[in-house]
Amino acid sequence: MARGNQGRAIFADDRDRQLWLETLEEACGKTGWRIHAYVLMANHYHLLLETPEPNLSAGMKWLQSTYTNRYNRRHRVFGHLFQGRFKALVLDGSEPMYFQVVSTYIHLNPARAGLIRPGQQKLARYRWSSYPWYLSRKAPQWLCRERVLGSLNLSPEQRRGYAAYIDARVLELGIKAGRKELEKEWKQLRRGWYLGGEKFREELVRRLESAVRGRQRGSHSGPARAAHDQAAAERSLAAGMRALGLKARDLGQLPRGAPEKAALAWWLRQKTTVPLAWVADRLEMGHPSRVSQAVGRIRTRPGRRLRQFQRILCQLEDKMTK
Repeated sequence: MARGNQGRAIFADDRDRQLWLETLEEACGKTGWRIHAYVLMANHYHLLLETPEPNLSAGMKWLQSTYTNRYNRRHRVFGHLFQGRFKALVLDGSEPMYFQVVSTYIHLNPARAGLIRPGQQKLARYRWSSYPWYLSRKAPQWLCRERVLGSLNLSPEQRRGYAAYIDARVLELGIKAGRKELEKEWKQLRRGWYLGGEKFREELVRRLESAVRGRQRGSHSGPARAAHDQAAAERSLAAGMRALGLKARDLGQLPRGAPEKAALAWWLRQKTTVPLAWVADRLEMGHPSRVSQAVGRIRTRPGRRLRQFQRILCQLEDKMTK
């Protein structure tokens, strides 16, 4: 996905939206990409795409720079249109469930943004998404519908089945409890760097570490560096939790200000470069300011239990450095 520079619109009208789709079609011809879902919003877009060749960065650079040039030429303006580099999240394509989650998130964007009224208007009335094509007999050659439909055990001919599924999700959005459940399901999409199981994450980390080995951290930027930092933080957190005798479920059961969480927050801030927001979210501590408070507490007035947990983590540090 990518956003407009400073959150501004990337489409002035429907002709711009059509121009973007034409540019995407050209990009697919050049790269061999398979597009499984897309949506164009006012100031951003989402793509669920598959890259048979390792050309994501090159293809995205061409797509965004070419569209920017065409947009600027059409409107007789200059300058950047997009807010820096695109953001990419890697998903495990071998598991149909992840295709279902991501494509649903993409197709429901207009409903989430209030562009249609759940229960009163059909989502298909929003033209600038791949969803209407899923209900049509024909679709552009570059749009591949089989994987998304297959994730729901539907064939390309079962268009009504997919419409019924999406209609149900739209209605869920209109109900407070349903929306809360969907937002929980989509949390990793918005904040994570991958979508898959533990084995998939381990394989990504292995490949990432192999790619950055022997190169300076500064030579990597954006999502790659963030992914590397978060992977390192996950390893440190797992080691710290084992040392303190904690299980993953314990994080949700302990109070936000629990000494165990304060010690782990201090541990992660000592050993990693992930931001406060990541630590707060991962430890379920609420607002990021709680992480700063926890680190300050451990330095000024830790208390007996907090000192005990800190000592255990320091001993773990000694073992890891030997």
